[in-house]
Amino acid sequence: MKGIINARVIMPDAVDNFTVVKERAVLYDERITHILPMSAWRREMCDEVTNAHGLYLSPGFINIHVHGSAGYDTMDDDPRALPEMASFQAKTGVTAFLPTTMTEPKDKIFAALSRIRAATHDTLNGAAILGANMEGPFLGADAAGVQSVADLCPAEFDGIAPFADVIKILTVAPEMISDPDFVRRAQSSGIVLSLGHTAADYDTAVKFIKEYGIKHITHTFNGMKPFHHRAPGAVGAALDSEARCEIIADFVHVHPMALRLLYRVKKPGQIIIVTDSLRACGMGDGKYEFGGREVTVTKGVASLPDGTLGGSVLPLNRMIKNFADATDAPLTEVIMAVTKTPAVELKLYDDRGSIEVGKLADFTIFDDNLNILATIAKGRTVYRNTPQERERPQTM
Repeated sequence: MKGIINARVIMPDAVDNFTVVKERAVLYDERITHILPMSAWRREMCDEVTNAHGLYLSPGFINIHVHGSAGYDTMDDDPRALPEMASFQAKTGVTAFLPTTMTEPKDKIFAALSRIRAATHDTLNGAAILGANMEGPFLGADAAGVQSVADLCPAEFDGIAPFADVIKILTVAPEMISDPDFVRRAQSSGIVLSLGHTAADYDTAVKFIKEYGIKHITHTFNGMKPFHHRAPGAVGAALDSEARCEIIADFVHVHPMALRLLYRVKKPGQIIIVTDSLRACGMGDGKYEFGGREVTVTKGVASLPDGTLGGSVLPLNRMIKNFADATDAPLTEVIMAVTKTPAVELKLYDDRGSIEVGKLADFTIFDDNLNILATIAKGRTVYRNTPQERERPQTM
């Protein structure tokens, strides 16, 4: 049995919000076996001990929207891509993630989904792959962003039915759904439908959220018409509903004031911080391929030649810090947005998303500045920060 001692543990309180409990020992193998006050812990209980020295011990982060990192992309037909992404995600505190596809020809999307399906059964030296986030091709042309307009098409279920087991989240624009049966079939297959990349007006978006039950929003504020007081659009529908809202907290895609607005409007459990990162994440400035197009990263901003924003290059631990700094939200609430809330959304909270006896031993240890010191996935240490690595810049 292994143990982490002297930690400030972020864990559920009596009403299932999160709280910080000091001076705790967490014992585990593949799953958590005991959570003890330090006064009750004895060295002989553990074969291996990590002393947290008062640092935070959090549930492992869950990144549900990540296209790429460390030079690789979900769409790459390269056996190194998903393992290298998994390894990099672990360095940012992530213990599980959804590789996210792009709008490209369907055969390329289906090939990527097949690779993701295979990887969900692998034991990777990094974060676990839970399935796929499929972003496109059922997106609106007027809000495509960096997605390939030529490959967009109306939503239909038959083509994706063979991959219903691996698709966990699927972004759709209401204007691309002509048959409501698509919604029923997707949801009955366990797929979380997400509203995004849409020019839908407020009334249309509200209908799809409240009547059709599409209660997940892809990167809120981005890929939709800006909010206007006479035409609130999909942004207004996202804020004026119970939908769970993804947010890219890199201070590039969304202004800090908009982060504060989202935090003040939404209830706890309705915000999910995501990276939407491309292969440049962790790589620095330069030119990169993203969705078959060239994206230039300059001073941490990824864009097409016409200035259209691409994905983010900031890792999840830095997004968490940004969100906390911008909103003054309690750290416990912000951590819920990358642990419990995505786990609940994916119907995985029985196993992941909180530190409780019986759940998987998925942890990250971090300091007050959200620097990651260690990441443990299913009881295996998949990342440990050495003193040399701590000296490197943390703003990848």
